[in-house]
Amino acid sequence: MISTKWLKFAVQNTLRNRRRSLVTVSIAALGTAAILVAAGFALSTYRGLSEMAARSTGHLIIGKPDQFNKDEDIPLQHGLDNAGELRSRLLADPQVRQVLPRVEFSGLISNGEKSTVMLAAGIDPDSEFAVKGPFLTVTAGDVLASGSKEAEVMLGEGLAKSLKAKPGSSLTLLASTTEGALNAMDVRVKGVFSTGVPDMDRRLVYTDIATAQKLLNTQKVSTLGVFLSRMDLTDAARQRFAAANPALTVQTWLDQAFFYKSVRDLYNRIFGALGLIIGLIVVFVVTNAMAMAIIERTREIGTLRAMGTLPRQLLRTLGLEGMVLGGVGAMAGALVAIAVTVFLLVVPVEMPPPPGQSKGYPLIITFDLTVYLVTMLTMVTLTVLASVWVARKTVNMPVVDALAHT
Repeated sequence: MISTKWLKFAVQNTLRNRRRSLVTVSIAALGTAAILVAAGFALSTYRGLSEMAARSTGHLIIGKPDQFNKDEDIPLQHGLDNAGELRSRLLADPQVRQVLPRVEFSGLISNGEKSTVMLAAGIDPDSEFAVKGPFLTVTAGDVLASGSKEAEVMLGEGLAKSLKAKPGSSLTLLASTTEGALNAMDVRVKGVFSTGVPDMDRRLVYTDIATAQKLLNTQKVSTLGVFLSRMDLTDAARQRFAAANPALTVQTWLDQAFFYKSVRDLYNRIFGALGLIIGLIVVFVVTNAMAMAIIERTREIGTLRAMGTLPRQLLRTLGLEGMVLGGVGAMAGALVAIAVTVFLLVVPVEMPPPPGQSKGYPLIITFDLTVYLVTMLTMVTLTVLASVWVARKTVNMPVVDALAHT
């Protein structure tokens, strides 16, 4: 246990040279604040990307094993046959909020004069937009609706521009059926949307499940996306559904979130290196400050030794000085980080669009108590160790040499 008198003694020693102590505390505070803000930004990015990935595919994706491991020779070669029955069984689970079927296929889309490649998805429109929310930005027209009397599609903004199509335009979809024959279907444009990724907007087409299955001449679906009531239920639900359906593969959103994994790995390296550099800077500053203080007080240390003070007691005192400097700096840095977090909530700041996208996103710093406590504890530990390391030689110096130091 650290007695109050030793702590008071350490605080008084730090106040001997207020300017030096202030500089040391300021560096520790700035370092702590920088680490916490960077960590908060990374956590906010991870959370946003994970929610976006789960909202796009579902917390769980269920399909045949070959659907995830092999390429298809013909559309829906590895599709699910009994999707309706399986969907009903999944919806009976109290943790399942919705199950969305999806038909993925490719082909051509034509306006009569020009044809271009499309990447199409057949969806259940009412459930899709109800569960996912506004995952698309509709720039013209309206979203798809179930039960339409005619075949309708939604086009990506770039694709609509390429085909000179607008809401109400008539287009033709061409794709291979599940038997390998070529089939065509006339459709009407219901709306134009933007995903924020121009490359996707130049190829992406949405239509309803019935239209996609009619075009492909099948009743199969590619996969079922299972949306749970909470993100933290994902792993347990995957194990439960995998055990109940051994012939199928159950993947989590993380298995298909390649962009999330890439960004997380990149940010971990960048901010890990940043934290290491800041930590080293703080250690060097504290080391320099304590070295100056110890040099100035060498004769005082010798006097205390001559009066019977043990080296370990002196090390404890000097370590406490480092703890005071690091602790005050860490707390001040935490307050600065909290102030920045609150400021960004009150005054929104828009980040520029990431590479390959056309829309920016709000800058948000996440507050995580665990990260704050670990960062502050690490900062204090580093300053204590730096102080003890610098002081170890002087406190063990022969008393005569210490008293004779000039």
